[in-house]
Amino acid sequence: MAAKNDSSSNDLREFLTTRRARITPEQAGLSIFGANRRVSGLRREEVALLAGISVEYYIRLERGSAGGVSDGVLDGLVHALQLDEAERDHLYRLARSAAKPAGRAPRRTPAKKRVRPVVQRILDQMAMPAYLRNGLFDVLAANDLGRALYSPLYEHAAIHTPGRPPNSARFCFLDPTATDFFVDYDKSANDCVAFLRATAGHDPYDKDLSDLVGELSTRSDDFRRRWAAHDVGYHRTGRKRLHHPLVGDLELDFEAFELAGDPGQRINVYTAPPESASEEALNLLASWTTRDPATTVAHLDTKD
Repeated sequence: MAAKNDSSSNDLREFLTTRRARITPEQAGLSIFGANRRVSGLRREEVALLAGISVEYYIRLERGSAGGVSDGVLDGLVHALQLDEAERDHLYRLARSAAKPAGRAPRRTPAKKRVRPVVQRILDQMAMPAYLRNGLFDVLAANDLGRALYSPLYEHAAIHTPGRPPNSARFCFLDPTATDFFVDYDKSANDCVAFLRATAGHDPYDKDLSDLVGELSTRSDDFRRRWAAHDVGYHRTGRKRLHHPLVGDLELDFEAFELAGDPGQRINVYTAPPESASEEALNLLASWTTRDPATTVAHLDTKD
């Protein structure tokens, strides 16, 4: 019998363990009897009860042995552990990957870094800040206002990784100014790590992703701690607060649009609420970009 995939089995085990630890019996609608409870989260037998499977079967799954697991069992775990859409998808991918025999050559799909000309034209014709990135947080392209908005990322890349695209994850965890730029830094850092986790679930054999995670884990205790939490998320829409070095505080709504023709790439677009202080600040930033688009970023970086 072929050996199981150890890496994926470990990820499955740790994902189930961390999800179980975060759900209290009260949140699961279970009654608590006795005062000798040693864990704040759910016990294995409680997860099994809620999922409608035997304790022995759940223990086997939590040990990373997912051979033959059915969709019905996985859906039971989704219910028991109160998983959201991103977590459900992640559980399915981990279980399927862990069930594959070890030694099988993986199909590797490296993150795409090519930018099609039509995508750049779309960005350039947008009146609001917009940029294109892949699943590794490489900023592959942007319009003038997008580059101006994220000028600190471009400055970081020019100094630390010349010749390579700016990377939001590297900036977030390796640049000390990131805690000022991202006003809600803790949320931004968590969202970044959760998205990388979800990306890893799609293709755990992507060398570029493994190299990025290894680099950040080695150089940032903060990243390593957050990565160990095994949180996953898609980060498709929301509101972001930034402190820009030129125009000050901005509170912007963002939407992410996945490119069907370029799997793994997405366009992020930012808008400000009408007649808000953020709209005024964004208009001011736009006025600088239209004066000389070729030198805007350099000007912003040197402005007193």
